[in-house]
Amino acid sequence: MTTEALFRTEPYLKTARAEIIARTEEGGVVVDRSIFYPRGGGQPGDSGRITWDGGTADIASTVKTPDGQGIVLVPAEPAPMPYEGTEIEMMIDWDRRHRYMRMHTALHLLSVVVPLPVTGGQIGAEKSRLDFEMPEVIYDREFLQAKMNGLIAADHPVTDDLITEAELDANPGLVKTLSVQPPRGAGTIRLVRIGAGDTPVDLQPCGGTHVASTAEIGAVTVGKIENKGKSNRRISLLLEG
Repeated sequence: MTTEALFRTEPYLKTARAEIIARTEEGGVVVDRSIFYPRGGGQPGDSGRITWDGGTADIASTVKTPDGQGIVLVPAEPAPMPYEGTEIEMMIDWDRRHRYMRMHTALHLLSVVVPLPVTGGQIGAEKSRLDFEMPEVIYDREFLQAKMNGLIAADHPVTDDLITEAELDANPGLVKTLSVQPPRGAGTIRLVRIGAGDTPVDLQPCGGTHVASTAEIGAVTVGKIENKGKSNRRISLLLEG
């Protein structure tokens, strides 16, 4: 069961049609194409609604099938769901998803402003964070916030392309995260680029959803810089609008 990832090729789609190709024992449905992003990489799965001839269901979350190839839409509560072969209309909770896109892109910029290995992260609609290997606090909040909002205001384009696994192996510095490695097995890996030209602001493997330009993020507020271990510091971000 393989699902076409519309959220990756067309991340601004708010509605689209799909066909049910399987049902899960837990009550979810697997679709042949999806605008719903499945939970992964620190980004929550999308929510929204699906409708079909004679029915409707609210979708609370989206996950991958155990083999990672299919995408499962999970209903908010137990309810009769459509069978295989049924055509449905998908409607995403766009306000929630767009905040995730803004937040995810902002975290990429934070990893530029703080050029240290990333030990963890989490994306939320209101607050997000990255953890860094940082034995001592070397940046204050005012410095980080000024740098972040400067990069955002510069309106850098955000694009993506593919490289081979061999090309990634030849450039291990592209991977900033210590705890999570890019998924392998497909032969190619998606790179997200911020900025244009031969020296982009940021370039790293990522499977998440992002806005088309940094200006779309809007102003951010840098929260606490927290001590999370002997060599670990957590920096949080909040969207101002």
